[in-house]
Amino acid sequence: MTEPTTSPRTAPVVVRTREELAELRPSAGRTALVPTMGALHSGHRGLIAAARGRADSVVVSIFVNPLQFGPNEDYDRYPRTLDSDLAVCAEEGVDVVFAPDVETMYPGPQTVTVHPGEMGAVLEGEFRPGFCEGVLTVVSKLFNLIRPDIAFFGQKDAQQLAVIRRMTRDLCMPITIVGVPTVRDADGLATSSRNVYLGPQERRSALALSRALLAGADASVTGPVGILSAARAVLKEAVTATPPVVVDYLALVDPETFTDVSADHRGEAVLVVAAWVGETRLIDNVPLTL
Repeated sequence: MTEPTTSPRTAPVVVRTREELAELRPSAGRTALVPTMGALHSGHRGLIAAARGRADSVVVSIFVNPLQFGPNEDYDRYPRTLDSDLAVCAEEGVDVVFAPDVETMYPGPQTVTVHPGEMGAVLEGEFRPGFCEGVLTVVSKLFNLIRPDIAFFGQKDAQQLAVIRRMTRDLCMPITIVGVPTVRDADGLATSSRNVYLGPQERRSALALSRALLAGADASVTGPVGILSAARAVLKEAVTATPPVVVDYLALVDPETFTDVSADHRGEAVLVVAAWVGETRLIDNVPLTL
């Protein structure tokens, strides 16, 4: 991991093996990690910018993790754009890009995994069995290989962020976890690598997710029942769009446990939604204070 870059930007060092990574590990300074699956967009740029502001060197990992995809999910078609990703990393002043292959991360059958506990069985864990376990297992591997002092994750993946925070706390990992606010495009859609799957009409339908969250946030003074009612009204209308929005879940949850809040809840909460638009599954959320 090299010295911090200065203007003009230079290309990051690209490493693909554990041995190359070990040779670059710094003896001093603060190292930040931004784990990604590639197909970098403005949301990732925000993560990298936040990391550069709090570390001496920044490592971006690019790895499409098979362990967090179910048998009928989009692992094979997930966008893989390493050349353009490296250009983004150079523009953003990244020092090292770790881009391993599957054999490097999983040299044999993965018989030991990191179990997410009860939080891994609800919402994303219910609709994508094994997802949270796959995320925690690969993130723990990246932490062990890179040994960062601080790691940055997007708040758009709110449940993922929560289980990672819980893992680092419960397993006494000496790493600070930082959540970076969701980045949205001008039309309100949360940035996501999967947005490239959306055609023009599908994107118009997908905007119902952010509209539903905004409606719920606007109704926050009415409490949990009013928040969910306002958001559901938007999604109910979106069911008749072309193509329709097919909702997996809409919930108002405790940010620590991701269980439903009570009807008289006061304090922090997260309004979360997941839905299909055509063949694309999207998630979004908004944090609220009641």
